[in-house]
Amino acid sequence: MNTKKLVYSAVFLALGILFPMIFHTLGLPGQVLLPMHIPIFLGALTLGPIPGLLIGLVTPILSSLLTGMPPMVPMVPIMVFELAAYGFFAGYFYEKYQKNVFLPLIGAMIIGRIVAGIVASIVFNVFNMEAISIIPFITGSFVKGLPGIILALVLVPLVYRWMPANIKNDYNPTTNRIT
Repeated sequence: MNTKKLVYSAVFLALGILFPMIFHTLGLPGQVLLPMHIPIFLGALTLGPIPGLLIGLVTPILSSLLTGMPPMVPMVPIMVFELAAYGFFAGYFYEKYQKNVFLPLIGAMIIGRIVAGIVASIVFNVFNMEAISIIPFITGSFVKGLPGIILALVLVPLVYRWMPANIKNDYNPTTNRIT
């Protein structure tokens, strides 16, 4: 990973910590509006699948350590895998469908929530918490997070479109490199 890509990754990671703090300070429901997801998606679209995966992997851990949000157990392990899946698949699908931002976002959201359901089932079992069923968990995460899903599907394409051209142009999906 070159220096530019590392710096951009750090910016998206910092935004992934900052956005939930702002939402909570304003009294907005973070678990419903999902502010941490937006920078993960933007980072994946801009930098590609591997940086997207890494941003998604690290952001909930650092956020929990620095702010106490999300709670370390049970949410951090679930969110680590969910957001890593978002980052990887949004970046991967965007490489395949460069003309369309929505397909990568929707595909990543579906896969990420399936991953979250599987991991939640494991985490709840490991920590001797009330057992959950995967399908109702996934369904519930879609229903509860619907405002955040809509917010991401509106904001991410708009912000990505309006991002400075030099940032987007630095990333070449064909070579998976920032120039």
